[in-house]
Amino acid sequence: MNRLILIDGFNLLSRGYFATAYGKSEDQLTQTPEGVYTNALRVKIQKIMSLINEYNPTHFAVTWDVKRDESKRRELFKEYKGTRGELPQPLIQQYQTAVKLFEATGIPQLTVEGFEADDVMGTLSHRWTNDKMGDCFIYSNDRDLLQLLNEKVSQIIAIRKEGDKVYTEEHFKTEYGITPDQWIDVKALLGDKSDNIPGVAGVGDKAALPLVQQYGSVDGVYTSLETLDAKYNRYRKKLIEGEESAKLSLQLVTIEKQIPELAEHSFDDLKLSLDYDKLQSEFNELGLRIRL
Repeated sequence: MNRLILIDGFNLLSRGYFATAYGKSEDQLTQTPEGVYTNALRVKIQKIMSLINEYNPTHFAVTWDVKRDESKRRELFKEYKGTRGELPQPLIQQYQTAVKLFEATGIPQLTVEGFEADDVMGTLSHRWTNDKMGDCFIYSNDRDLLQLLNEKVSQIIAIRKEGDKVYTEEHFKTEYGITPDQWIDVKALLGDKSDNIPGVAGVGDKAALPLVQQYGSVDGVYTSLETLDAKYNRYRKKLIEGEESAKLSLQLVTIEKQIPELAEHSFDDLKLSLDYDKLQSEFNELGLRIRL
């Protein structure tokens, strides 16, 4: 049976970086004698190898974001991710090293101009499901990706002190009382501070999910404003004032599932065929002690 694992490359790399760089100056970070930083690489590659060993995927892809100012969402909303600071140079260097390492050792990776890693994973997982290829696991702690869950697509989420949890469509429906598609509507009302997505000012967790549970979608909420349940009276004015923002946010939080450039992309290109000797050689060169 085929099995695909998709990884949000920068999500994993940056988590590894900030976890190991906390409280340290750049010159205290692990690096080779040649000055190649490796603190985040070690975490990332060890995780990739453990996922491969645990889940035995037949297909695999590390997906990467384009630069923030090259994203189609930035074209839609120029303040998208505008509150984020510059990335540390050692993190950027390790991204570049990772790309070269994966090219050399046969770990498939994908970047698509104008799109983010979420969109690449959304398109690949959607096609994988439609083509009835088998199971698909998305490895990321980003809960925006929960909108991609279906009976064949699950998300592997790292939980502190507990380890990885495979979060399925059924887990989601039980926890939230909506379908994964409706998560988009909840996120559109809530917004997202980390991505600088506005949402509806004043509508928080206590209202966003119940509104979508009761009215089905952002559109359902707005077509029901005149007859809105009395328990939402305190939010009526906020919803009216935030309608344009809600509809913009809906576009920003929706993960693309049909990137044209990937419509004919062959899954054969994502078949996992690792050169373990080359991997060991590359790891040794970088001074990485990784369990294969």
